[in-house]
Amino acid sequence: MQFMFGYPELRGTEASRLDPGPVSDLAAAAEAAGFGGFAVTEHPAPSAKWLASGGHATLDPFVALGNAAAVTTQLRLLTYLTVLPYRSPMLVAKAAATVDIVSGGRFILGVGTGYLKGEFRALGVDFDERNELFDEALDVLPMHWSGEPFSYQGRHFEARDVIARPAPPRASIPIWIGGNSALARRRVAERGHGWMPMIGPAELFATTRTPSVPGGAELAPMIDELQANAGERGVQIDVAVAYNDLGDADPAADPDRHREAFAQLAAAGVTWVVIPGSTTSRASSLDFLAGFGTTYLGS
Repeated sequence: MQFMFGYPELRGTEASRLDPGPVSDLAAAAEAAGFGGFAVTEHPAPSAKWLASGGHATLDPFVALGNAAAVTTQLRLLTYLTVLPYRSPMLVAKAAATVDIVSGGRFILGVGTGYLKGEFRALGVDFDERNELFDEALDVLPMHWSGEPFSYQGRHFEARDVIARPAPPRASIPIWIGGNSALARRRVAERGHGWMPMIGPAELFATTRTPSVPGGAELAPMIDELQANAGERGVQIDVAVAYNDLGDADPAADPDRHREAFAQLAAAGVTWVVIPGSTTSRASSLDFLAGFGTTYLGS
């Protein structure tokens, strides 16, 4: 099991996304600390009400991960997650291919259907079409990345004999799909390279419109089922979950409890744990990264 660092999510309407430190500084520090990946989420047009009630501000994940790519050599770079229906699949594919190219093949496209109706309205996207638009994007992405001519009739576009170059360095950029629903898991089994379930207390799921999964014990049979449904490639599917129990605490505090929690996730079949940063200054972010690396990653 490997660890990713999630660029800190800042809550409320007054905070600046760069308060925890520049992306380049934190990405370089995460790599030095022994993390295997670096993740950035997105909310391009959240409502002020949602931010004031606990929502979080973000950078554009593709731009931010391009910045992280420039100062690292090993970190995997994950959108955790980008909402596929928000954009034309052609634009998502081009942004993903660009980050993959500039990083030398280190990008992972983490995707979800989205859940904030107001954000859909602000972006001019029909919330009720989100599942159809999501599946449409899953069709288009590998065609775009192939570097070969293709045609596709979409819900709101018609691509006739288009070709996208330069193609990414790999035959297919990994696509990790978020969500706990049976539909999300079926998409992973059929077409995904990874699953990003959400675990936590019941109140966490009221807004995100996905079934509740309290912890690793409940997650293990779901992973087993997913792998079985995926057939021969089931063992190759990554499973990434966020670990939210550290918060702003000293990562070296109560290490036995956290090690036990990590061991339970690994036993359930989790292959990546995302450690969300939640610090409010560059210095505290760097201290957190160094402390986590020393305590859990042997750096």
